[in-house]
Amino acid sequence: MSSSRSRLYKPALIAAMVPLLALAGMMQRRLNSDRIGMGITRGEPLGNTAPPVLVFTTVALGGLRGLIVNALWVRAMELQDQDKYFEKVQLADWITKLQPHFTTVWIVQAWDMAYNISIKFSDPRDRWRWVQRGIELLRDEALKYNPDEPLIYREIGWIFQHKIGQDLDDAHKYFKSEWAREMSEVLGGTNYLALIQPQTEDEKERARILREKYKLDLVHMKEVDEEYGPLEWRLPESHAIYWATLGLKRAKKEQQITLRREVYQPLQLAFQRGRLIEISVGTNRQYQVGPNLAMIPKANKAYEKMMQEDSEFRDHIANAHKNFLKDAVYFLYTHNRRSEAERWMKYLVAKYPDATVYDVRNPSKPPQKLADLTVDDYCVAKVTEDISETSRTRVQQAVEGLLINSYFNLAVGEDDSGIGYSLLAEKIWTRYQNEISRVKQSERIALPGYGEMKKEALDLFDQNYDPILVAQLHTRLGLPAPPTNAPTARPPPGSQPNQ
Repeated sequence: MSSSRSRLYKPALIAAMVPLLALAGMMQRRLNSDRIGMGITRGEPLGNTAPPVLVFTTVALGGLRGLIVNALWVRAMELQDQDKYFEKVQLADWITKLQPHFTTVWIVQAWDMAYNISIKFSDPRDRWRWVQRGIELLRDEALKYNPDEPLIYREIGWIFQHKIGQDLDDAHKYFKSEWAREMSEVLGGTNYLALIQPQTEDEKERARILREKYKLDLVHMKEVDEEYGPLEWRLPESHAIYWATLGLKRAKKEQQITLRREVYQPLQLAFQRGRLIEISVGTNRQYQVGPNLAMIPKANKAYEKMMQEDSEFRDHIANAHKNFLKDAVYFLYTHNRRSEAERWMKYLVAKYPDATVYDVRNPSKPPQKLADLTVDDYCVAKVTEDISETSRTRVQQAVEGLLINSYFNLAVGEDDSGIGYSLLAEKIWTRYQNEISRVKQSERIALPGYGEMKKEALDLFDQNYDPILVAQLHTRLGLPAPPTNAPTARPPPGSQPNQ
């Protein structure tokens, strides 16, 4: 090639490349537009606000990203089969950076953190960090790229409801107390309404933390509270409802049943244990939960609304509604609110005339219809569903547990609960004694006298609970101070401390 020709060759190639690159850019914009129109991509092409590493992988790798993601995903599944979750976390992080709209990877990675990795640690503090990381991954990162993906909202709600709210993890009490502590600090008790329009510097700072750290919309919190509450925002079930309802606003109709379940399931739990009781024993602060009876009317209205809006799954929601109403009657009764229990039982029977309760006295008989029972018979039958009434030991334990719960609630100032537990214990004792009176040698299987059982339960309480609580109980009952002892403080049988 001649020197003159060589000098012209490179400029000619560059001159040819410029229009070709311009044409390629125009075609890429057209392709991006078509992909969005056809629903092949989940969002707009990345702009200047995207993280640099994501911009780099998107631009530099182009179409090769899919092949790389496939290889990484196969390797991640191999690591899961080998229980190598720590190594898998890094691979999943790469996959989400390569394909941030791949919803499954976000969900699986968060699940690994909150469930599979957390249980590798024995220290509750370490477990809690991984549970938090799972929530943060979905809440802070996945929703950034997938704000309309209902599965992500469902998964956040599930971690709150199941991992933190239930008792399947050995460290669940620590999870609950830590979440209650964090929310207490930022909410300033439960007065979140003042933070919607903060006036003081403290309120402005706490509102900022709620928005930026916890990604909570205070206006949406108010909407949820007005529809389902009053909710206790220091408990995980309230946040499960929050994220599910936020997802419902963005979900298509065919996607809504998944999120509706994440509303009515934690809604029932929020009613059963949705009231936080702070107990100060000396300088130590403990948390006890109890039923949130104040939310019964609004929760009932919410169930009715969900059934009306979702005809396809009405039967599923109706079954949950029926169970909610049965619990409402029982909890009102045990909290010494008999007239309200009777009113809601009438409503339950009118709404679900086929509602039944199992009769443990006659296991061969069909379940009894609530329409044929008084509120007393129903509540006693409900508490004894799992107790064989021919088993003296189990019934005695049940009565004793109810009495100790009664003393505990009286000691911490929960008088209605204390009286309700006591009345129920007496009714179970009376019912058992009446039943065995028709049996030969009934004295052999009879319970001790009710007064004797109350004294025994009081002695157990005095021996096993913190001296401050014991002193409070004796003062409230007008009893002399018990002998001094140094027991290890613990909650009453059947209660759910820090839950």
